[in-house]
Amino acid sequence: MKRTFFLFLLFSVGVYSQSSDTLRLNRDEIETIFLRQNLALIAEKMNVSIADAEIMQAKLWDNPSLSISDVNLWATGIQREVLREADAGNYTQFAIELNQFILTAGKRRKNVAVQQVSKEMTVQQFGETLRGMKTELRLRINEIVYIQHYETVLSGQADVLAKLITAYEKQVQNGNLSKGELLRLQSSCLEMENELYQLRIELNGHLKALNALLNLPATYYIVVMPGSVNENAILPVLVDLFAIATENRPDMKLQKLQTERFAKSLSFEKAQRVPDITLSATYDHYAGVWKNYVGFGLSFDLPVFNRNQGNIKIATFGLEQSKLVEQQLQNTIFNEIAEVFGNYEQSLTFYRKISDKKILLELDEMRDVCAKNLINRNISMLEFIDFMESYQKSKQIFLETQKAVNNNFEELQYVVGKDLLQLQIIN
Repeated sequence: MKRTFFLFLLFSVGVYSQSSDTLRLNRDEIETIFLRQNLALIAEKMNVSIADAEIMQAKLWDNPSLSISDVNLWATGIQREVLREADAGNYTQFAIELNQFILTAGKRRKNVAVQQVSKEMTVQQFGETLRGMKTELRLRINEIVYIQHYETVLSGQADVLAKLITAYEKQVQNGNLSKGELLRLQSSCLEMENELYQLRIELNGHLKALNALLNLPATYYIVVMPGSVNENAILPVLVDLFAIATENRPDMKLQKLQTERFAKSLSFEKAQRVPDITLSATYDHYAGVWKNYVGFGLSFDLPVFNRNQGNIKIATFGLEQSKLVEQQLQNTIFNEIAEVFGNYEQSLTFYRKISDKKILLELDEMRDVCAKNLINRNISMLEFIDFMESYQKSKQIFLETQKAVNNNFEELQYVVGKDLLQLQIIN
């Protein structure tokens, strides 16, 4: 059953595979699986249902209590003779009492209000968990995209070197070239293969972590596909980001709810000063003068010593403390947004600057041209190796800058507490 659901889920988000263990997914598809499959999110969401049950419990009245006492099960022989044994049951003493506890001063209603705020806090705690895990997922995707792209760059270089080594081996065998130049190429190829090996080990770790987040089998290999890019996307100005964060950040909303909860708790604790009452009804059979006695009673505590003074002070101080924490949190959030927004703008400016340069478009063509020129002896081995190192470094800088833009954007969305422009992601 689980396998059937899993296959349905994959096809429902447009997944297709190169092989039985390779999944080619774009960012939206990965996030869809994450929201449906992540076990930690599913478990955290259950806390909302628990909070609903606590509200339901707070609305319930206390059960009435019934007691039966003073039942006379023993009598002397003289008593049985006097009362006649056949009629003794009619003269047996017993008492029945029914009690109902009643909350006063709207305590039940006020307690329900406290529980409702607690439920909203649970919802925001789930939102905070979701915010953190979504950011973790997206940063993990950015790392995978970077490594997969950089792996392509290194693989291309390794292929060029492998072809050159094959050509040089023939030239060395024919005595046209010295073995030293061949060894230099083989050494460069070995360094490239070692870097590829280390890169793939790192990629494997990210993929296994991604599989765990998506609750997918460990055998699946995920290839992140490019998504759409909105070149005209414009972020809100910094002041607007402050307003968005104030309204949307779960931790900010959680702190506001904490303040509200203390206010409602204070109201509830003040109501505790009013004593609750217990209503009682009693039936007593042959207990005294009357054959059948029916009585009613009322009981309550006298608020002489305990008027809930301590709990009222606790709620009062908690309310004032929560207001201060709320203000401090707001200041912290604004500083975080200003810092991350500045980082994002700088990384995006640098990315646009280097992506506009034609050098990145010409590098791939020049790599193959340089390889041919090396074979034709038009350039030296030193010039070729120097170009390959520059080629690799330029590609790496471009990919790292691309990753930095995406990471900074995700961090900006995290500190704001809301998805801003998902199309701003660069693939």
